[in-house]
Amino acid sequence: MEESVAHPAHAAAEQIRTGRTTLGIELGSTRIKACLVDADDPTVVLAVGSHAWENEYVDKRWTYSLDAVWSGLRAAYADLVGDARARHGVSPSTFQAIGVSAMMHGYLAFDDAGALLVPFRTWRNTDTGAAAAELSELLGVNIPLRWSVAHIRQAVLDAEPHVARLAHVTTLAGYVHAQLTGRRVLGVGDASGMFPIDAHAVDYDEALLARFDALAPGVIPPLRALLPEVLPAGVDAGALTPEGAALLDPSGALEPGIPLCPPEGDAGTGMVATNAVAPRTGNVSAGTSIFAMVVLERPLQHTHHELDLVTTPVGDPVAMVHCNNGASELAAWAGMFTRFAALSAPGADAGADADVDSDAVFDVLFREALAGDADAGGLLAFNHLAGEPIAGLAEGRPLFVRTPDSAFTLANVMRAQLYGVFGTLALGMRVLDAEGVELDLMFAHGGMFRTAGVAQRFLAAALGAPVAVGDTASEGGAWGIAVLAAFAASGRERLADYLDEVVFADAATVVAEPDPVDVAGFAAYLDRYRAGLAVEAAAVAHL
Repeated sequence: MEESVAHPAHAAAEQIRTGRTTLGIELGSTRIKACLVDADDPTVVLAVGSHAWENEYVDKRWTYSLDAVWSGLRAAYADLVGDARARHGVSPSTFQAIGVSAMMHGYLAFDDAGALLVPFRTWRNTDTGAAAAELSELLGVNIPLRWSVAHIRQAVLDAEPHVARLAHVTTLAGYVHAQLTGRRVLGVGDASGMFPIDAHAVDYDEALLARFDALAPGVIPPLRALLPEVLPAGVDAGALTPEGAALLDPSGALEPGIPLCPPEGDAGTGMVATNAVAPRTGNVSAGTSIFAMVVLERPLQHTHHELDLVTTPVGDPVAMVHCNNGASELAAWAGMFTRFAALSAPGADAGADADVDSDAVFDVLFREALAGDADAGGLLAFNHLAGEPIAGLAEGRPLFVRTPDSAFTLANVMRAQLYGVFGTLALGMRVLDAEGVELDLMFAHGGMFRTAGVAQRFLAAALGAPVAVGDTASEGGAWGIAVLAAFAASGRERLADYLDEVVFADAATVVAEPDPVDVAGFAAYLDRYRAGLAVEAAAVAHL
């Protein structure tokens, strides 16, 4: 990805002033990011903004308040405006298009007046087991715990009082988009995490809708009426209303009337950000959660609880391995070492944390992991802060385990922690291997891939496939949805061609091939990981 310095300063300022740009905003699990790009060449990032936020655990459910959604969005947008002013001396007031993306799945339920009925239930909640099992059997496809339809059905099974007032359900991206435009729509990739999609129709599967509606007729409205309208990438998804502009930018500088592209989920924007939309390719996105998306050449032969069947932003079928737990536990360990580094610095005191660059600490620890044994020296790290359905765990207990004869070194500790991020993901990917799904290349993105050649190398070992990391690896979904907005503004017909010919034609990527020694080492680690799940289950039961 080019930096904006490739443009003469006056040219970039004029682009921003005249709105020849697109804006992407993504609400991730720990950060809301905004990304402003050149509408004609989305590889040129003109400004960025961000806002940190965290989910809350309230009444035994993971949630974010809607107040936090809007205060965070305004803060991220204001940060982007400030960055544009600092870089280019001009503040944006209009764009060619805007795109909104967010974490997928979950349950945002509203009555017919638009009032939120219960606090937002995020993808991280795993209390929908009865509904997910019932629907998986009824529909003949795997319905994961986090899917919106599982949340809907579980609310019905539990006879929750709000069900009688239920009028519509959406995802976080769909909610924000509706508030900005007044249109209740959803990109097909995000919609595929609410209810199964018919790839030919690029819409909800009508036969499966009918089966669901027959479960409890009259208890809730027909499911199609509850769910948002499905749209593929590139089509008109509404325009920014005056009320929507004021929500995003209370200063009044942002002009209404700007077109919006279909809102998408973080899985779809990750695929766009890595150009992983062709069969035999896929991507891995690592953050609070970690998931792999593999574009399929043919339908799978069997239903597997480890796999979601979702779609690309244009509706092509994708197998998704989604793990609730990603790099958060790794970050906690790095945070402990950051604190140690701060206290160890000459003249350090209790307030010395700010003097230590956390990115530098990550870099040192990651590079130390390269010196570890291929199997992490017999150490074992579970990163389960939350429940992990693929591993059969309803709750999480982060664990670090070693035996008396393990090689307990810093290098092995860090390699075990990095392997642990990929552990549950690898269990799911082994299921795809058994189905005969072949991979030519996997693209990886997320902050943990910023240290070149470490997490990327270990992921290649975990997958047994080449892993590419490009210039967009740390920008991620906010840039991906900005690209989807640019695609919508371009008038081009095929997303794959647009990505190949416009966005990634000159992209620089680094590919890591699987190292046979690492592959064998990770396989040994994964055997230990699989056996150790009994220890993890015992910890959930007793701690």
